[in-house]
Amino acid sequence: MQRDKIDLLVTFDRNYIKPFQVMLKSLAISNPQETFHIWLLHSAIPEEDLQSLIEYCSHHRMTLTPIQVSRTLFETAPVSKQYPQEMYYRLLAPVLLPDSLRKVLYLDPDILVINSVRPLWETTLGESVFAAASHSGIFEFIKDVNKARLGKNHDYFNTGVLLMDLEQARKIVNAEDIFGCVREQMELLILPDQDVFNLLYGAKTLQVDDAVWNYDARYFSAYLLKSEGKYNIDWVMRNTVFLHFCGKQKPWKSKSFNRFSALYKHYINLMEKI
Repeated sequence: MQRDKIDLLVTFDRNYIKPFQVMLKSLAISNPQETFHIWLLHSAIPEEDLQSLIEYCSHHRMTLTPIQVSRTLFETAPVSKQYPQEMYYRLLAPVLLPDSLRKVLYLDPDILVINSVRPLWETTLGESVFAAASHSGIFEFIKDVNKARLGKNHDYFNTGVLLMDLEQARKIVNAEDIFGCVREQMELLILPDQDVFNLLYGAKTLQVDDAVWNYDARYFSAYLLKSEGKYNIDWVMRNTVFLHFCGKQKPWKSKSFNRFSALYKHYINLMEKI
């Protein structure tokens, strides 16, 4: 039986083209039986770069559809160096993507995909609109800090991996709610788009296991300790799907190093061989 295609969403600027290509290389290697359609929301990636990305995706049997977002759509949005226009694209994906799409899986470009994405794609959301993982379980005190900071009872979700039921999301997501939240909560926001998502839609989000679906590559020792030794390297390689290089120390930088840096550089090498 033929599997349905998986629609993936990415949003980035020209600076993240190479990390996206590495992510896509890992996706293709780890999911050889899947058909992917990649949707790229952007504002100013040059046409020559877009054409190169289309060809790169085609080489991996994937379709890339770039959607240039008009900056006039954000004339009333609060913007600054901390709150660039691009931060809204992921939040407003339900209204920016074609109405024909029923669901989409958003991925940050600083991710390696090392196992099958299909189980998450086929996750039943029930009454939830989104599915995401929380990293607060690694350090319990972070959970309490974020609950107090945002005044919410649910865990704080990392939006680097986000499954969206677009049909349901279109009923609750609109630009003015998001812009208004930023205006009203500006001094409260630390990770602006992620904070806004948690404030507005956290209660509509199904929690999934971060060790599988959004593993924070900075905290191998914490995962190992919390799991009483279960989540060792062998476990990660067999079970983790999205290895997420959160934070400022990115693995493509020469001075950055963590336990998974060598794996990332291996995929860089594979990407550059095309």
